[in-house]
Amino acid sequence: MAHPLQGAQFALAAHRLNQLPTDQGAEVAFAGRSNAGKSSALNALVGHKGLARTSKTPGRTQQMVVFTLPPLAQGEGAAPLEARLIDLPGYGYAEVPEALREHWKQEIDRYLHGRRSLRGVVLIADIRHPLKAFDRMMLDFCASTGLPCHLLLTKADKLSRNQVMQTLATRRRELADEGVPATVQAFSSPAGTGVEEAREAIAQLLRNAR
Repeated sequence: MAHPLQGAQFALAAHRLNQLPTDQGAEVAFAGRSNAGKSSALNALVGHKGLARTSKTPGRTQQMVVFTLPPLAQGEGAAPLEARLIDLPGYGYAEVPEALREHWKQEIDRYLHGRRSLRGVVLIADIRHPLKAFDRMMLDFCASTGLPCHLLLTKADKLSRNQVMQTLATRRRELADEGVPATVQAFSSPAGTGVEEAREAIAQLLRNAR
């Protein structure tokens, strides 16, 4: 059965912001630490195992990778929406040279602040661990700028159902206490947990007007 992200295709990999497609339409960015399973999550969401490059060595995504989607249907009478997914470079892995880390810190900051077609962020974090400094920085940025954020807690297959539910409740309570209006869900690429829920959340982000 067709789903909102079916038909995603690799478009380009950009080292600088000005190499991205024209700033029009709608796009959702994927962000997360290098070992959180971002590429695997992307592949599961679009239903294409080889679309986003996965590796046993985290941190291989060192460019902004653009995937185009088929035009996204909107409400009755509205023209289909030009849509994209943007895979941001994985953050926080020691093997990435300092100069490259600094380059991406600046480029991602410019991207998040200046990209008009950016409709939301999908933040990937390992459900087994507390949120890291980068995760909280991204959540705080989204909250302060009004950019919608969907927190995808990956590797849920590594925990029992009770542990997953407890962790979900804890994360939601933490975000509510901190005034961060992000949505949160559990996810597992190999088990397929939460895939449909996440697809619908991303489609909704793409349709959001800013």
